[in-house]
Amino acid sequence: MKRNLSILLILAAAFNVSAQNKKVVKPVQTYTVANKKVTVYTTAEKSEYRISKTETLSFAEHKQPFETEPCIFVDPTIKYQTLVGIGGALTDASAETFAKLSKKNQQELLTAYYSKDKGIGYTLARTNIASCDFSSGSYTYVQDNDKDLKTFSVAHDEEFKIPLIKQAIAASGGKLPLFVSPWSPPAWMKDNNSLIQGGHLLPAYRQSWANHYVKFIKTYEAMGIPVWGLSVQNEPMAKQKWESCVFTAEEERDFIKNFLGPTLQKSGLASKKLIAWDHNRDQIFQRASTILNDKDAAKYVWGIGFHWYETWTGSGMQFGNVKQTHEAYPDKALIFTEGCKEKYDVNKLDDWTLGERYGYSMINDFNAGTAAWTDWNILLDEKGGPNHVGNFCFAPVHADTKNNKLIYTNAYYYMGHFSKFIRPGAKRIGAASSRDKLQSTAFLNPDGKLVVVVMNQSDDKLKYSLWIKGEAATTTSLPHSITTLVVE
Repeated sequence: MKRNLSILLILAAAFNVSAQNKKVVKPVQTYTVANKKVTVYTTAEKSEYRISKTETLSFAEHKQPFETEPCIFVDPTIKYQTLVGIGGALTDASAETFAKLSKKNQQELLTAYYSKDKGIGYTLARTNIASCDFSSGSYTYVQDNDKDLKTFSVAHDEEFKIPLIKQAIAASGGKLPLFVSPWSPPAWMKDNNSLIQGGHLLPAYRQSWANHYVKFIKTYEAMGIPVWGLSVQNEPMAKQKWESCVFTAEEERDFIKNFLGPTLQKSGLASKKLIAWDHNRDQIFQRASTILNDKDAAKYVWGIGFHWYETWTGSGMQFGNVKQTHEAYPDKALIFTEGCKEKYDVNKLDDWTLGERYGYSMINDFNAGTAAWTDWNILLDEKGGPNHVGNFCFAPVHADTKNNKLIYTNAYYYMGHFSKFIRPGAKRIGAASSRDKLQSTAFLNPDGKLVVVVMNQSDDKLKYSLWIKGEAATTTSLPHSITTLVVE
């Protein structure tokens, strides 16, 4: 009897283990392109195509391509990071330039950027806390030596910047996640007693400075501008002739851990997305590892922000550093917080490399794990400003304020190939090109539409196939072009 009971117990245990194992087995994901069409949108040099619908493709069975057949291989069942949004910065310079436009052109610009149907559907924004280089002059929100911030006021922003931000939110349908970044604390809070040339935040003012972020966010929100997130410091390793402040990795870590993080939490702002670094790709891994390896600092940090200006040292764009950071800290988001083409030249507004730099960066940043991508100024004037230190740059759109005209550079269209079609909540999916001349990334939108972006920086016209699960749709990539293929 005991032997039979033992056998029954063993069988019961085996059954339970089997049942438990069945519970954790995940079903194999499937995706089929049967009966689906591919709509192709193209922007190309030496053509009239500007996010133009150029053709509609169908899939046909195509099991195993040969090496001689160029392909973009896509696997929608392999999923990576979730897209937060794509957008640009609403700076003082953009707002001041916007105010000089006619009402008609103002509305055109808002539609061009923020309408998904009639424009390129931006879904993210950034603005500066107090002045930056792209302001007409330096300014702060508090009077000198006001440690308790009793004189805090954003009256300066009410003339140009706040009205633009509110109109951009309205043009986006009432929702436009906004993150805010300081370029410098007030001069009297710093060891060099200056807004410019770097300097460090004095230890005596760390709490006052942490309180300053809270004051800014709560003031903006009381004025009807929700704030989604904030970065600790714009370019914390830059000593500039404009507003700047240096934080070493250890200083930023300790400021987050001991002052900014706890202050946000105590002030009811713990849900705001706190972004560390906010500087170039060259030192992103060193900064991330210093901050995120400290659990008491890491618990306050939502993500790591980065720019593309590492090229000033003679380096190329260091996407490998972004990927390594993502792999080391997969629970933290990566956000491209700023990029623009520097050294403005009015004669180069039609230069095709403007857009190609955006496409090259966006494809590679997304493929490295980036969850959000933010351009710098959405609008600048015919001189590449205003900028109070002469640091004039390009923007996707420029205004000829003398003739009341808007000038759309190809950078606007290159960004649009991503922002118009890849929507917040989309999952990046597996995509690989069999040719180095065809760069690509792919996303699956929440509505089920599959979006593949393909860029060709070469002088060659290249025939290729979009290959998904044994089915292929064939098209041709024009020289110096970017295409978005929408599968639905």
